[in-house]
Amino acid sequence: MARAARSRTPHPDRPPRTPHRLLRATPDGVRALPAAVRRAYRSRRKPPTATLPGGAPHRPLRAALGLLAVTVLGAWLGLLLIGSLRVPVGPMDTSMALRPSLTGGTRITVAPLGDLELSSHHAPVRLDVDVDRLDPVRSQALVDHPERFAGLQDEVTRDVGRGARRLALHSCVAVASGAAALSLAVHRRPRRALAAGGLALTLLAACAGTAYATWNPRSVLEPKFSGLLSSAPSVVGNARSIVSEFHVYQKELARLVTNVTKLYDATSTLPAYQPDPTTLRVLHVSDLHLNPAGWGIIASLVKQYRINVIIDTGDTMDHGSAAENHFLDPASSLGAPYVWVRGNHDSRTTQRYLTHRKHVTVLDNGAVTRIAGIRIAGVGDPQFTPDRSVVAAGDPAERTAGGRLADALRTQRLAGTPVDIALAHNPAAATEADGLAPLALAGHLHHREITTLPQGTRLMVEGSTGGGGLRAVQNKKPAPVQASVLYLDRKTKRLQAWDEITLGGLGLSRAEVSRHLPRENRPGATPALRSASLHRPALRPPGRPPFAPGQGLFAPHRVNRFGERSSHPICFSRPRRRR
Repeated sequence: MARAARSRTPHPDRPPRTPHRLLRATPDGVRALPAAVRRAYRSRRKPPTATLPGGAPHRPLRAALGLLAVTVLGAWLGLLLIGSLRVPVGPMDTSMALRPSLTGGTRITVAPLGDLELSSHHAPVRLDVDVDRLDPVRSQALVDHPERFAGLQDEVTRDVGRGARRLALHSCVAVASGAAALSLAVHRRPRRALAAGGLALTLLAACAGTAYATWNPRSVLEPKFSGLLSSAPSVVGNARSIVSEFHVYQKELARLVTNVTKLYDATSTLPAYQPDPTTLRVLHVSDLHLNPAGWGIIASLVKQYRINVIIDTGDTMDHGSAAENHFLDPASSLGAPYVWVRGNHDSRTTQRYLTHRKHVTVLDNGAVTRIAGIRIAGVGDPQFTPDRSVVAAGDPAERTAGGRLADALRTQRLAGTPVDIALAHNPAAATEADGLAPLALAGHLHHREITTLPQGTRLMVEGSTGGGGLRAVQNKKPAPVQASVLYLDRKTKRLQAWDEITLGGLGLSRAEVSRHLPRENRPGATPALRSASLHRPALRPPGRPPFAPGQGLFAPHRVNRFGERSSHPICFSRPRRRR
């Protein structure tokens, strides 16, 4: 009874629970439950825009730049890892890929010949094509049926177009996947990953639009070949076919694959490179500076290109002393006639020694010689800089020597025997031949510079064939060895094309050959332009200034009488004097 009485006694700290309160508490708790859930959800989903870790304020620009950086890096990784695509091109198995590049263009790697670079477009992406191997089944079919070579170019063109379309789709997948994957790993947010993938596709589309806007299909006419020097002429082609068979060279890429296919084939079907018998080949060298390796390079080029005439624009020596004269002995046994003009490092003693060598012709004071049907005139450099007892006279002395050369050229023109090539060591002297000869050759600068002078003469300055001589070891980077092969038409003696040959300097093993065409010989040249290239410029009337009032000697982008624009002029201290 006592326990029952205590149990019915109310607790002093707990209010009595009446039925009315219990009935009212249940609906209040039910109504309050969704609000609590919403508050808890909002507390967990609080946007991170208030502060960054450390209390720093959020910056939208920084977030956008971070997203852009992650997108670019992810797209690059995507192209690098999964962007390559195997494409069969004719009998070859190739790999195509897009790679980030500052200059754009196309690079075709043909093992073991080397690389062929084309300036096909200007965009932040480069097209890489690697020739992996020759498929034995498809190549054997060509060997068994040689008549299929006639249709191989069309087949290669179709394969390249089909592969380009597949590569575009494959590259879109690669950049989107790479950017999205990297963004998901960095930000851990699906929305950011999707935004990165879309941005990567947008950037790739912009690069494709830029490449399409700057596409240059004629870049195959001036390829740059790196690799085995002996294979370059066979792959690139000869000068006459470049000039006369433009319709064939529109498919030069397919022609390249055809030649490579034959090179991989049996030796019985290997096509030999046959130089055009109607094309004259002139080898232009300069500035040997006592480098004995220069003679071996010249002899190799003479044999490889079947050179008709060698032209040396001086600085063969370094100090011009009599003790150095025996260095000149190989000039008599190079396999082609050797024409030489004195440079500012060549003494009169050097000139007299060369004058008595066999197969060597020394030109000075505007003297003219005729070799292989080419009329050549030259003047020696008036200064001998190793002689410290004489103060160098500079460009005025060079222009005076060039004036003597110009007088000789006028005399030959009036006599009906115009000169085809004018020679001088210093370009300042060679410019005096402007309008009096279609081609002028010089050296002295140790790097190439080619321009068309106002009166139509093309001035070609050659680099150092001796790599700057033994003094090149003083520089951090060895100077390259440079020479050029000029292709002249046998009838008109006009320049049809030229190959620029560049070899690595001391301690470097590199060989490059690039083919160039005069503007009047390129596809699309107007008939008037082509006909003008067959005529020599008329002699300027007496008293007429060499340029219009207020216009410099080398006005940028000036169109000469051949229809060419001189966009990269060579500038000297002052314009030449009037005559």
